[in-house]
Amino acid sequence: MKKLVVWFSILCVPWGFAKSEKRAKDHKMTKKTEIATLAGGCFWGMEELLRTQNGILETSVGYTGGTTLGPTYETVKTGKTGHAEAIQIIFDPQRMSFEQVLLFFFKIHDPTTLNRQGNDIGTQYRSAIFVHDEKQREVAEKVKSRVELSGKWKRPIATEIVNATAFYPAENYHQKYLQKNPGGYTCHYVRDYQF
Repeated sequence: MKKLVVWFSILCVPWGFAKSEKRAKDHKMTKKTEIATLAGGCFWGMEELLRTQNGILETSVGYTGGTTLGPTYETVKTGKTGHAEAIQIIFDPQRMSFEQVLLFFFKIHDPTTLNRQGNDIGTQYRSAIFVHDEKQREVAEKVKSRVELSGKWKRPIATEIVNATAFYPAENYHQKYLQKNPGGYTCHYVRDYQF
């Protein structure tokens, strides 16, 4: 048995080093990544549009902004947990700045409808930017004002800018949902707006 373990270890070590080395090279290429957490209605449609943008490295859908620990889809959909359906994004700021992420965010959902996107109604579908630091707050306030002043949206912007809280990833079947189910429901699309 010991010989088998030693032999297995010898075979696996070079492969493990190669994977670690590749990860290290990938990390050096991007130098630094940032995180953004956004809510704008059903997270399926937001994820599908955001994941394709140049500079977005990773996306995950989940729940944030509420008071319940360990929320699930079944509890969040009641509207009683305080959580919003949200997307967490890892992005490369050298390729897409936080400002650019937010400008795109304001094109893919209706930020003027309080607690609603399309047929989805409830606080879990609110529009919100969950900021991770003061710099993100400043950028978010600036972008929100810029979008408001553009006049592209005919009603006042209802998007909240609040501190980020715990983010709970949604169940696996929600992750990359529209890739797995191309004909699935979405109320999100890219508007031809320049802010």
